[in-house]
Amino acid sequence: MKFSLIIPCYNEAANLPSLLERCKVLAAKSEVEVILVDNGSTDNTSQVLLNLLPMYPGCRSVHVEKNQGYGFGILSGLKAANGDILGWTHADMQTDPQDTLRGLELFEKHGANIFVKGRRYGRPFADVVFTFGMSVFETLLLFKPMWDINAQPTMFPRKFFESWSSPPHDFSLDLYAYYQAQTQGLKVYRFPVKFGERAHGVSHWNVDWTSKYKFIKRTVEFSINLRKEI
Repeated sequence: MKFSLIIPCYNEAANLPSLLERCKVLAAKSEVEVILVDNGSTDNTSQVLLNLLPMYPGCRSVHVEKNQGYGFGILSGLKAANGDILGWTHADMQTDPQDTLRGLELFEKHGANIFVKGRRYGRPFADVVFTFGMSVFETLLLFKPMWDINAQPTMFPRKFFESWSSPPHDFSLDLYAYYQAQTQGLKVYRFPVKFGERAHGVSHWNVDWTSKYKFIKRTVEFSINLRKEI
Protein backbone atom coordinates (compact mmCIF):
# COMPACT_ATOMS: atom_id res chain seq x y z
CA MET A 1 0.00 0.00 0.00
CA LYS A 2 1.90 3.04 -1.26
CA PHE A 3 1.40 6.42 0.41
CA SER A 4 1.94 9.83 -1.20
CA LEU A 5 2.27 12.87 1.07
CA ILE A 6 1.71 16.26 -0.58
CA ILE A 7 3.20 19.37 1.02
CA PRO A 8 2.35 22.70 -0.64
CA CYS A 9 5.17 25.23 -0.28
CA TYR A 10 4.53 28.90 -0.95
CA ASN A 11 7.58 31.03 -0.10
CA GLU A 12 8.84 28.43 2.37
CA ALA A 13 12.54 28.53 1.44
CA ALA A 14 13.63 29.07 5.07
CA ASN A 15 11.58 26.12 6.30
CA LEU A 16 12.65 23.62 3.64
CA PRO A 17 15.90 22.34 5.24
CA SER A 18 14.11 21.45 8.49
CA LEU A 19 11.06 20.17 6.63
CA LEU A 20 13.08 17.81 4.47
CA GLU A 21 14.91 16.49 7.52
CA ARG A 22 11.56 15.62 9.09
CA CYS A 23 10.47 13.97 5.82
CA LYS A 24 13.66 11.89 5.67
CA VAL A 25 12.29 9.09 7.84
CA LEU A 26 9.10 8.95 5.80
CA ALA A 27 10.78 8.97 2.41
CA ALA A 28 13.23 6.27 3.48
CA LYS A 29 10.33 3.82 3.40
CA SER A 30 9.94 2.22 -0.02
CA GLU A 31 6.16 2.49 0.16
CA VAL A 32 6.17 6.27 0.82
CA GLU A 33 6.81 9.22 -1.47
CA VAL A 34 6.88 12.89 -0.44
CA ILE A 35 5.91 15.50 -3.01
CA LEU A 36 6.77 19.11 -2.21
CA VAL A 37 4.81 21.49 -4.40
CA ASP A 38 6.53 24.77 -5.20
CA ASN A 39 3.21 26.59 -5.31
CA GLY A 40 4.17 29.62 -7.40
CA SER A 41 6.70 30.87 -4.85
CA THR A 42 8.30 34.28 -5.35
CA ASP A 43 11.26 33.63 -3.02
CA ASN A 44 14.04 31.13 -3.72
CA THR A 45 11.99 28.04 -2.85
CA SER A 46 12.67 26.59 -6.32
CA GLN A 47 16.42 26.93 -5.96
CA VAL A 48 16.45 25.51 -2.45
CA LEU A 49 14.49 22.47 -3.63
CA LEU A 50 16.83 22.04 -6.57
CA ASN A 51 19.83 22.07 -4.24
CA LEU A 52 18.44 19.91 -1.45
CA LEU A 53 16.22 17.26 -3.06
CA PRO A 54 19.12 15.14 -4.43
CA MET A 55 20.07 14.47 -0.80
CA TYR A 56 16.59 13.11 0.03
CA PRO A 57 15.68 10.02 -2.00
CA GLY A 58 11.94 9.46 -1.99
CA CYS A 59 11.24 13.20 -2.02
CA ARG A 60 10.47 15.03 -5.24
CA SER A 61 8.89 18.30 -6.31
CA VAL A 62 6.13 19.63 -8.53
CA HIS A 63 6.36 23.18 -9.81
CA VAL A 64 3.35 25.48 -10.15
CA GLU A 65 4.30 28.46 -12.29
CA LYS A 66 1.88 30.95 -10.73
CA ASN A 67 0.24 30.74 -7.33
CA GLN A 68 -3.47 30.02 -7.72
CA GLY A 69 -4.26 29.17 -4.13
CA TYR A 70 -3.42 26.72 -1.36
CA GLY A 71 -5.88 24.16 -2.68
CA PHE A 72 -4.58 24.43 -6.22
CA GLY A 73 -1.08 23.54 -5.03
CA ILE A 74 -2.35 20.49 -3.16
CA LEU A 75 -4.43 19.35 -6.12
CA SER A 76 -1.40 19.70 -8.40
CA GLY A 77 0.54 17.40 -6.10
CA LEU A 78 -2.30 14.90 -5.78
CA LYS A 79 -2.57 14.63 -9.57
CA ALA A 80 1.14 13.80 -9.77
CA ALA A 81 1.05 11.27 -6.91
CA ASN A 82 1.48 7.51 -7.32
CA GLY A 83 0.09 6.36 -3.98
CA ASP A 84 -2.92 4.20 -3.17
CA ILE A 85 -3.29 6.36 -0.06
CA LEU A 86 -2.96 10.12 -0.52
CA GLY A 87 -2.62 12.95 1.95
CA TRP A 88 -1.36 16.42 2.66
CA THR A 89 0.07 18.51 5.45
CA HIS A 90 1.62 21.97 5.83
CA ALA A 91 5.18 23.12 5.18
CA ASP A 92 5.44 25.62 8.04
CA MET A 93 6.55 23.03 10.63
CA GLN A 94 3.61 23.79 12.93
CA THR A 95 2.69 20.15 12.45
CA ASP A 96 5.20 17.35 11.94
CA PRO A 97 5.14 15.43 8.61
CA GLN A 98 5.96 12.33 10.64
CA ASP A 99 2.47 12.55 12.16
CA THR A 100 1.37 10.76 8.99
CA LEU A 101 3.02 7.57 10.28
CA ARG A 102 0.33 7.44 12.96
CA GLY A 103 -2.26 8.05 10.30
CA LEU A 104 -0.95 5.11 8.27
CA GLU A 105 -1.37 2.88 11.32
CA LEU A 106 -5.09 3.64 11.19
CA PHE A 107 -5.25 2.50 7.55
CA GLU A 108 -3.43 -0.70 8.46
CA LYS A 109 -5.88 -1.31 11.30
CA HIS A 110 -9.17 -0.32 9.64
CA GLY A 111 -8.55 -0.80 5.91
CA ALA A 112 -8.06 1.63 3.05
CA ASN A 113 -11.60 3.00 2.76
CA ILE A 114 -11.40 5.53 5.60
CA PHE A 115 -10.70 9.24 6.05
CA VAL A 116 -8.04 10.33 8.54
CA LYS A 117 -7.36 13.77 10.03
CA GLY A 118 -5.27 15.10 12.84
CA ARG A 119 -6.82 16.89 15.83
CA ARG A 120 -4.72 19.81 17.02
CA TYR A 121 -3.66 20.60 20.57
CA GLY A 122 -1.28 23.19 22.01
CA ARG A 123 -2.74 26.15 20.12
CA PRO A 124 -3.26 29.71 21.43
CA PHE A 125 -6.59 30.17 23.22
CA ALA A 126 -7.87 32.73 20.69
CA ASP A 127 -7.26 30.30 17.84
CA VAL A 128 -9.05 27.52 19.73
CA VAL A 129 -12.08 29.79 20.22
CA PHE A 130 -12.04 30.75 16.54
CA THR A 131 -11.87 27.11 15.45
CA PHE A 132 -14.65 26.11 17.85
CA GLY A 133 -16.93 28.81 16.47
CA MET A 134 -16.27 27.80 12.87
CA SER A 135 -16.77 24.13 13.75
CA VAL A 136 -20.16 24.78 15.34
CA PHE A 137 -21.25 26.92 12.38
CA GLU A 138 -20.22 24.31 9.78
CA THR A 139 -21.77 21.46 11.78
CA LEU A 140 -25.13 23.22 12.00
CA LEU A 141 -25.07 24.36 8.38
CA LEU A 142 -24.01 21.09 6.77
CA PHE A 143 -25.65 18.61 9.18
CA LYS A 144 -22.33 16.82 9.60
CA PRO A 145 -19.86 16.89 12.54
CA MET A 146 -17.22 19.28 11.18
CA TRP A 147 -14.66 19.74 13.96
CA ASP A 148 -11.20 21.33 13.62
CA ILE A 149 -11.59 21.38 9.85
CA ASN A 150 -8.13 22.71 9.01
CA ALA A 151 -6.20 20.26 11.19
CA GLN A 152 -3.46 18.24 9.49
CA PRO A 153 -2.58 15.76 8.22
CA THR A 154 -5.48 14.84 5.95
CA MET A 155 -5.33 11.30 4.49
CA PHE A 156 -7.64 9.23 2.27
CA PRO A 157 -7.75 6.55 -0.47
CA ARG A 158 -6.99 7.43 -4.09
CA LYS A 159 -10.44 6.38 -5.29
CA PHE A 160 -11.95 8.97 -2.95
CA PHE A 161 -9.83 11.71 -4.54
CA GLU A 162 -10.82 10.49 -8.00
CA SER A 163 -14.48 10.98 -7.08
CA TRP A 164 -14.10 14.73 -6.49
CA SER A 165 -15.90 17.15 -8.77
CA SER A 166 -14.70 20.77 -9.03
CA PRO A 167 -12.83 20.97 -5.71
CA PRO A 168 -11.95 24.50 -4.53
CA HIS A 169 -8.51 26.01 -5.12
CA ASP A 170 -8.25 27.90 -1.82
CA PHE A 171 -8.26 27.02 1.88
CA SER A 172 -11.78 25.62 1.49
CA LEU A 173 -10.21 22.40 0.17
CA ASP A 174 -9.87 21.13 3.75
CA LEU A 175 -13.59 21.69 4.30
CA TYR A 176 -14.48 20.15 0.93
CA ALA A 177 -12.51 16.95 1.53
CA TYR A 178 -13.83 16.52 5.08
CA TYR A 179 -17.43 17.09 3.99
CA GLN A 180 -17.17 14.81 0.96
CA ALA A 181 -15.75 12.01 3.11
CA GLN A 182 -18.77 12.13 5.40
CA THR A 183 -21.21 12.50 2.52
CA GLN A 184 -19.75 9.41 0.84
CA GLY A 185 -19.91 7.42 4.05
CA LEU A 186 -16.19 7.06 4.77
CA LYS A 187 -15.51 6.36 8.43
CA VAL A 188 -13.61 9.34 9.87
CA TYR A 189 -10.73 8.70 12.27
CA ARG A 190 -8.99 11.50 14.19
CA PHE A 191 -5.79 11.43 16.23
CA PRO A 192 -4.10 14.15 18.34
CA VAL A 193 -1.25 16.16 16.81
CA LYS A 194 0.84 18.77 18.57
CA PHE A 195 0.51 22.20 16.95
CA GLY A 196 3.59 24.34 17.50
CA GLU A 197 4.80 27.76 16.46
CA ARG A 198 5.69 28.46 12.86
CA ALA A 199 9.44 27.95 12.36
CA HIS A 200 9.97 30.78 9.83
CA GLY A 201 7.86 33.36 8.02
CA VAL A 202 4.24 34.25 8.68
CA SER A 203 0.90 32.62 7.99
CA HIS A 204 -0.69 33.45 4.67
CA TRP A 205 -4.11 33.97 6.29
CA ASN A 206 -3.95 33.79 10.11
CA VAL A 207 -2.18 37.12 10.59
CA ASP A 208 -4.80 39.28 12.31
CA TRP A 209 -8.57 39.59 12.67
CA THR A 210 -8.86 41.30 9.29
CA SER A 211 -7.30 38.22 7.68
CA LYS A 212 -9.54 35.97 9.76
CA TYR A 213 -12.59 37.93 8.58
CA LYS A 214 -11.61 37.43 4.93
CA PHE A 215 -11.06 33.74 5.62
CA ILE A 216 -14.45 33.46 7.32
CA LYS A 217 -16.17 35.28 4.46
CA ARG A 218 -14.71 32.96 1.80
CA THR A 219 -15.44 29.88 3.90
CA VAL A 220 -19.03 30.87 4.61
CA GLU A 221 -19.68 31.57 0.93
CA PHE A 222 -18.28 28.18 -0.04
CA SER A 223 -20.20 26.45 2.77
CA ILE A 224 -23.49 27.97 1.66
CA ASN A 225 -22.89 26.64 -1.85
CA LEU A 226 -22.23 23.19 -0.36
CA ARG A 227 -25.43 23.49 1.67
CA LYS A 228 -27.42 24.14 -1.51
CA GLU A 229 -26.25 20.78 -2.85
CA ILE A 230 -27.77 18.88 0.09
